[in-house]
Amino acid sequence: MQLHLRNRKIDGETHWAGTLDAGHLLKERSDIAGWGPLRADLSVKEAAGAVEVGGRLELELALVCSRCLEHVEHKLEIPFREAFVPAAEGTPDAEDDHVHPVSEDKVDLRPYVEENVLLALPFVPLCREDCKGLCPECGQNFNVRECDCRREEIDPRFSALEQFFKKET
Repeated sequence: MQLHLRNRKIDGETHWAGTLDAGHLLKERSDIAGWGPLRADLSVKEAAGAVEVGGRLELELALVCSRCLEHVEHKLEIPFREAFVPAAEGTPDAEDDHVHPVSEDKVDLRPYVEENVLLALPFVPLCREDCKGLCPECGQNFNVRECDCRREEIDPRFSALEQFFKKET
């Protein structure tokens, strides 16, 4: 996805829609079981001396719940907005992190798209907000049913005393 800045005189908006492969971003993540193509629907226009790229990115994921390990389908809809200013025309506003100075004629949009996707991924995927998780003893999914395991929770500060009393008996 190359954006050519030399031909900046854009009449109205130029539209680009297509799919990208996001596999190299997601394949090392253990909390992502599968994914579809990354769909991009972007428009390019010139505004105030900058070339603005805006639109939406969509990605369908099969995530692994971090509590119960069940697979859950999740659709990311990511707003996308970046602007590029030739470096010779000055520096962009320091507070707007979506404006980038560019010294070359071409800009590869792929790193900006990938950054937006990575930032939109859920940090802790859950199948639902009230997921009860798994039993630490037998592995039973508490969302399905409870188990008969004994769950005596001992304050970790007293765990050394537990070992002391087990030695005496």
